[in-house]
Amino acid sequence: MALMCSASPRPPRAIGARGRRPARTAVAADARATGAAEARASLVLALAAQALAASQQRAADLITEAVKYAFPSRRFEARSLEEALMSVPDLETVPFRVLKREAEYEIREVESYYVAETTMPGRTGFDFNGSSQSFNVLASYLFGKNMASEQMEMTTPVFIRNGEPSGEKMDMTTPVITKKSDDGNKWKMSFVMPSKYGSDLPLPKDPSVTIKEVPTKIVAVAAFSGLVTDDDISQRESRLREALQKDTQFQVKNDSMMEIAQYNPPFTLPFSRRNEIALEVKRA
Repeated sequence: MALMCSASPRPPRAIGARGRRPARTAVAADARATGAAEARASLVLALAAQALAASQQRAADLITEAVKYAFPSRRFEARSLEEALMSVPDLETVPFRVLKREAEYEIREVESYYVAETTMPGRTGFDFNGSSQSFNVLASYLFGKNMASEQMEMTTPVFIRNGEPSGEKMDMTTPVITKKSDDGNKWKMSFVMPSKYGSDLPLPKDPSVTIKEVPTKIVAVAAFSGLVTDDDISQRESRLREALQKDTQFQVKNDSMMEIAQYNPPFTLPFSRRNEIALEVKRA
């Protein structure tokens, strides 16, 4: 009789590299990869949102500055119809108080302020190319071409100086200032710096830009509108000096050099521009 042998049960097959557990490992790896991709995507989106917010802020800042130009202030008291038509941007400017007002000029006590200054090319103070080059150099410093890469606010006026007053100290709101150098052949243009910096202004990257502190002083100022030319300025300086000869309270300082302040952007209509010519004076 044949013996019936029951087959012994097979031992369970070892789970090898191709079993179920490796499948679970692959799923975990896929999950990690997905998580990393999501993290990268989140980072990209966050950076994009940050860049968008920054660009929106810059756009908002530009709009704010444009509004200041579009809706100018009337901070100066008008003495004539010509002055009544003048307007200046609603920007920070050099602080002063009026000591005396005459028909042809007013006497101001100006507080100290800092400027960024550069020498202008050419022999005239109001040559278009020279003025444009100097303006661009100073604007570049103001808008970030400095050691701190900091963008500063526009101020007013821009000054153009004729000569180098001996009372200025070498160190750094708005006009643009233009002045003439000691040798009489070069003019200098200056931007007034925002007062919040004081003497802690960032150093310029451009070696042609100098930082100076202008000390407190008393000046005689005559305002006028229109475009500025060298011949016009020469005539206005002569008239101002003649008028001050009759003043019994203030007289022109011996070393006083002419200074011109311009308050408006280039697109301003000539009749609404505010320009000023100034001479430093002392009490008689």
